[in-house]
Amino acid sequence: MFNPGRDDVRRFFCESWAQRHAGCVPTPLQSIAIDWIRLHPEYHALLDQLDEALAAEFSPEAGRENPFLHLSLHLSLVEQLQIDQPPGIRAAWTGLLAKSRDEHEAAHRAMDALATTLWEAQRSGMPPSNEAYLERLQRAAA
Repeated sequence: MFNPGRDDVRRFFCESWAQRHAGCVPTPLQSIAIDWIRLHPEYHALLDQLDEALAAEFSPEAGRENPFLHLSLHLSLVEQLQIDQPPGIRAAWTGLLAKSRDEHEAAHRAMDALATTLWEAQRSGMPPSNEAYLERLQRAAA
């Protein structure tokens, strides 16, 4: 099982973003990451500075959004949609996308549902509830 640490995740996004200038062919996962990073210009300066990215703290008390968590949620959603896991997420996504008519906005709504589901699981010490997640997505699409 792949279980990257905090610095591994940060390096992945910084190195993926660096691929756009380097003339190297990014991996398929890096290509997906680059596509989402492009839609978040507020993260570009940080992603251009690996040392700063590795040292940065994003505590809730500071009110600073964690760009690495945000981008990781984007990638998680893409993967879930590719394999329709949890089963039914593609159908829920279709409804959400039809309502918003903007993929990025729809992705953020879906990521809110995913983050809430993960937070509840972490708080309860139980596995994430696929049913609760899909229900949140369906409510967001209603």
